[in-house]
Amino acid sequence: MANQQLFLGIDCGTQGTKALILDATSGQVLGHGSAAHTLISGADGRREQDTAQWLDAFTQATHQALASAGVDGQAILGLSVSGQQHGLVLLDDQGQVLRPAKLWCDTESTPQNDRLLAHLGGESGSLERLGVVIAPGYTVSKLLWTREHHPQLFNRIASILLPHDFLNHWLTGRHCSEYGDASGTGYFNVRSRQWDVQLLQHIDPSGRLQSALPQLIEAHQPVGRILPAVAAHLGINPDAVVASGGGDNMMGAIGTGNIQPGVITMSLGSSGTVYAYAAEPAVSAQPSVATFCSSSGGWLPLICTMNLTNATGVMRELLELDIEAFNALVAAAPIGAEGVCMLPFLNGERVPALPHATGSLFGLTTTNLTRANLCRAVVEGTTFGLRYGLDLLRTNGLEAQSIRLIGGGSKSPIWRQIVADIMDTTVICTEQSEAAALGAAIQAAWCHSGSPDSLADLCERCVKLDPASETRPIAEHVAASQKAYECYQQYVATL
Repeated sequence: MANQQLFLGIDCGTQGTKALILDATSGQVLGHGSAAHTLISGADGRREQDTAQWLDAFTQATHQALASAGVDGQAILGLSVSGQQHGLVLLDDQGQVLRPAKLWCDTESTPQNDRLLAHLGGESGSLERLGVVIAPGYTVSKLLWTREHHPQLFNRIASILLPHDFLNHWLTGRHCSEYGDASGTGYFNVRSRQWDVQLLQHIDPSGRLQSALPQLIEAHQPVGRILPAVAAHLGINPDAVVASGGGDNMMGAIGTGNIQPGVITMSLGSSGTVYAYAAEPAVSAQPSVATFCSSSGGWLPLICTMNLTNATGVMRELLELDIEAFNALVAAAPIGAEGVCMLPFLNGERVPALPHATGSLFGLTTTNLTRANLCRAVVEGTTFGLRYGLDLLRTNGLEAQSIRLIGGGSKSPIWRQIVADIMDTTVICTEQSEAAALGAAIQAAWCHSGSPDSLADLCERCVKLDPASETRPIAEHVAASQKAYECYQQYVATL
């Protein structure tokens, strides 16, 4: 195929790295690859990862994707990286990683976040100054935590990078960041699109952090060319251009064609997210709505819940169920799980804003404590959190005819029906459930094209909806789901 234009999209997530090969000419995905990561967990909310695992997984997933596509890596014209947001990677002046990366789901720096939030003047002060309310998962409190817990190491910081920035640095040797992922640091102003240097000065008056900041680039700009040694290691073209990349939500937006108003993307991954494109930074008065920048030149009002497939996974392990058996039990239980309600806040929770919460089960009786009801309750409980967030976005003026569903949970027909009923909105999946990796590949093609206007054409050609997955709300289900949701809200209010 002489007219193929091949691009590599990488998504480095919490659980693993995924790679796909996109032909931007036909809009077809030709091959996939993946490799797993492990977590370093501690009782105090520590959630970290060894960055060397990311590099190994990147390499493995790329080799697999090239093999499954049956293409020569020398034909790859460009690549782009989607990364888990908020994570902190620290390098010394030799470019060496100083310690494991603290991740988005790490809550060890909650006390530091509380103090920084107070310094900013609370939620309203943070919103006014940054356009977002800093949360424990954000990068900024991890910097203060490092200063307090690892002072020697803190004094060696020469570069502060997010996970996707670190991978770009590995690929090109360059330190830079783009606006979408930078929005989740807590030291970036989403309205003016600039670093908040004063906040970093407050953490460390020496100016060290300020000088360690990466340079900001636009979403359609390249980071640079891939380093020859890394190209050889990955088996791809040494002339391949490395696009800016971005956070997983920003790349997921591109990968679901969510680049103009009217579309809602909902991701059912380890965490749950709901977001929609906005042309203006209309910052919500609701602290839980993060008005991040998009990686397509606009903004991306977003809510994120900390617990989704991690909670359903725990329930499956407890009851020793595979996915099929779990889904069958969810389907067997009635809406509202006969009164069993789960608040699935196993990681604490961001939406609703309960960082110190733990999970709980309510409404148990001798007759309703069944495996089916427990399975149903965990799926409903996680989905109610997304409904709570969607309502916040709706009060901020968001309207959409349908929801584009992505992430592991979207593969389950029963979960799709539950989402449609709880949200009272039609849901449809994209053909590619790996929307972040697809978005990265599309962004690489956009960068390679050199035309800021070509993104809409690329999304039109490469993002395909799966008509078989379309799920409409059923009127009597909607009413029953609303009742169950109101019970959930009452239980949340007791916290």
